[in-house]
Amino acid sequence: MKTILNVIWLILSGFWLFLGYVLAGALLCITIIGIPFGIAAFRIGVYALWPFGKTTVERRDAGAPSCVGNVLWLILAGWWLALAHIVTGLALCVTIIGIPFGIANFKMIPISLLPLGREIVPTDQPFAAR
Repeated sequence: MKTILNVIWLILSGFWLFLGYVLAGALLCITIIGIPFGIAAFRIGVYALWPFGKTTVERRDAGAPSCVGNVLWLILAGWWLALAHIVTGLALCVTIIGIPFGIANFKMIPISLLPLGREIVPTDQPFAAR
């Protein structure tokens, strides 16, 4: 079932969201300081490409640098990517078949706003990363 949902997701919104994250990651990797943010954008882009069967968990060892990084991320790229998830989610919720995919888009907004200090794991092992 995860594979079918992922293929439909890829066609409806996953590819475009992936391109948005790749663009944000490439722009952030231009400077040396932005490379960690670019890597985070690429990581989330892969998650946005194929999200069903995966979830995010909070890393307990993240600390204060990830908090500062999240504030910078929010200013530089986070709100643009969250806006893309909101627009795509609203567009998908227009049809009955698209409602689950719209809800999945809305669930991705927190990680698009504050990605540092989070880890993407399979849904059958959400507590394995802790």
